[in-house]
Amino acid sequence: MPPLALLAGGLATRLRAVTTTLAKSMVQVAGEPFISHQLKLLHRNGIEDVVICVGHLGEQIRSFVGDGAQFGCRVRYSADGARPLGTGGALRQAAPLLGSCFFVMYGDSYLDIPFRPVYEAFRGAGRPALMTVFRNHGQWDASNVEFVDGVIRRYDKVSRTADMHHIDYGLGVLSADLLTARPADTAFDLADLYRELVDRGELAGFEVTQRFYEVGSPAGLAETDAHLRALLGPSRT
Repeated sequence: MPPLALLAGGLATRLRAVTTTLAKSMVQVAGEPFISHQLKLLHRNGIEDVVICVGHLGEQIRSFVGDGAQFGCRVRYSADGARPLGTGGALRQAAPLLGSCFFVMYGDSYLDIPFRPVYEAFRGAGRPALMTVFRNHGQWDASNVEFVDGVIRRYDKVSRTADMHHIDYGLGVLSADLLTARPADTAFDLADLYRELVDRGELAGFEVTQRFYEVGSPAGLAETDAHLRALLGPSRT
C-alpha cells in the first residue's frame, strides 16, 4: 500500500469555539484526540507510512503522535511554513516524502471503508488520480459531484447543479507528478486540481457505500463522537 498524506493544517473556522488554542486533529472524540482514531483506522487498513501536513498549531499534533510507533505506523511531518498553502499547496510541499503515488485524506474525516479496493481501482483506471465518491443526495453535506455510469462528469464545491447527487468522500489517490509539475511554495486548493483533472477526463471515480463521518463542524463532531462511542463500547467517557 502506498503512503498516505493526511491534511491536518486547516484553521477549523467552524469549530472556533474549541480550536482557538487546540488543533482540530486534537479535539477530543470518544475519549481521545481525533487523530488517534484516524491513525488506528489507517493501521487497520495496512497503511504503514503517513505524512501529516500540519499548519495551525501543528506542534500539538507532533507532540502527541510523535513518530507514530504507538499507532503501528511511521509518521513524518510536512509544514506549510510562513503562510498557509491550502490543501493542494500542502501536498506539493509534502511531495518529496510521498513517493510516486499516495493516498490523500482530509484531517477532519473518519472513513471506515477498506482502502485496498480504492488503491486497486486507481491502479486499474490508468489515470493520474482517483476520487472516492458517495451517493449523498445532500443528506450529510452539500453534494458536489456528478457521477454517472462510473464517470465523474463534474465536480464543483461552489457552483453546484441539480445533477450532483454524489459528494467527494474525502479519500483520493494521486500520482506525485501532478504536484511536482507545479512550483514549490505555491498556495492552491486540492479541489482546483480535481476540477482541472475532471475537465481533462483524467480523474477516475470509485463509489463507496459507507457514509462518512467528520469533525469539521459542531454537528459533525457530535455525530462522530456518538458513532465512535457506539463502536468502541460503553467504557468510553
